[in-house]
Amino acid sequence: MPEHVPETMSRARAPRPEHIPEQYVHEIDMYALEGIEQGYHEAWKNIPKPDMPDLIWTPFTGGHWIATNGDTVREVYSDPTRFSSEVIFLPKEAGEKYEMVPTRMDPPEHTPYRKALDKGLSLAQIRKVESKVRKVAVDLIDSFVSRGECDFSAEYANVFPVRVFMALADLPESDVPTLSRFAKMMTRPEGNTPEEMAKHLEEGNKGFFAYVEPIIQARRGKEGDDLITVMVNAEINGERITHDKALGLISLLLLGGLDTVVNFLSFMMIHLAKNPQVVEELRADPLKLMRSAEEMFRRFPVVSEARMVAKDQDFRGIELKRGDMILLPTALHGLDDQLNDDPWRINLERRGISHSTFGGGPHRCAGLHLARMEVIVTIEEWLKRIPTFAMKPGAQPIYHSGIVAAVDNVPLIWSER
Repeated sequence: MPEHVPETMSRARAPRPEHIPEQYVHEIDMYALEGIEQGYHEAWKNIPKPDMPDLIWTPFTGGHWIATNGDTVREVYSDPTRFSSEVIFLPKEAGEKYEMVPTRMDPPEHTPYRKALDKGLSLAQIRKVESKVRKVAVDLIDSFVSRGECDFSAEYANVFPVRVFMALADLPESDVPTLSRFAKMMTRPEGNTPEEMAKHLEEGNKGFFAYVEPIIQARRGKEGDDLITVMVNAEINGERITHDKALGLISLLLLGGLDTVVNFLSFMMIHLAKNPQVVEELRADPLKLMRSAEEMFRRFPVVSEARMVAKDQDFRGIELKRGDMILLPTALHGLDDQLNDDPWRINLERRGISHSTFGGGPHRCAGLHLARMEVIVTIEEWLKRIPTFAMKPGAQPIYHSGIVAAVDNVPLIWSER
């Protein structure tokens, strides 16, 4: 069981609502997945069974539905008229404390905020900082390459995306431990009950707000090309973004920049360390390497957020009530063998890749261009310096499930340079 999930919480059960037939009930705790010691993605993929319905219901984490396949994940993500972003984190009591924008908005309210985000994180803007991103990667790898070993999670994955983001936002690296603690409180909240988890998530949310408050005040009305200055001076419907919305928007950027790619990179590198034939294929063909990011994202999704049922409805023969919550494990989309042939295998020639790693619909992740660059740069610069590597014998990575999955203890070894 992950260390951040108390045993009492994993055993707490919500009563089954009257509209949910007993045959839909399965005991699944998103914060303590059964079998997670064998791997986060493996634990999720063990849940769907033949003839299982598109949605099942669990009494854990306050009680909620779970999408069991890629088509269902994709459909729920893509239709905000039926499945609202009013609450996106579980348990629902915790999600109601989440105050960041525009993730809790539905169109059309959401649209102008998304346009501002897309402008600040556009492909053209991200390409301008590629040299900075590459330098961060090179400096980190060069710091340990001569040792012939490193803990990839601690020495690279937990540092590289964070250092890149702090540079883009013009924030001091010394603030990273505090911000990373707030991020963990929101994506893997502690507590024995939904109410306690809600309190923990709210504390993390308010921590972000308190941190960005003086930064917004200092950069409002100023000129600059850093991400925060661009965002706090953005116009929403022809007017300067309001202070309360700026608090939510900048906090969202920090949360996204400090927790998702950080964890994705370690999952990817564990696989590469165990599959030298994939590494050799990446090394042999620069074009395949450049195109590899999308296949990596399909194979190693780390997000399991939720949507709230917007209105009473019949969904594929299942009765849903307004306010019901549906968990969307993106692992069950990328690893769905009905949508991706032989999904466990990294296939660098795969076409028609299907996944929801960046979410979907109007809330598709605005930071996807930066994430792709970080993945490609990591692979390129790592293989230039460390062409062959492996997991340290006896290594046992420690997996954590939650809204954003994580993995610690990723010791890699290679021939000393």
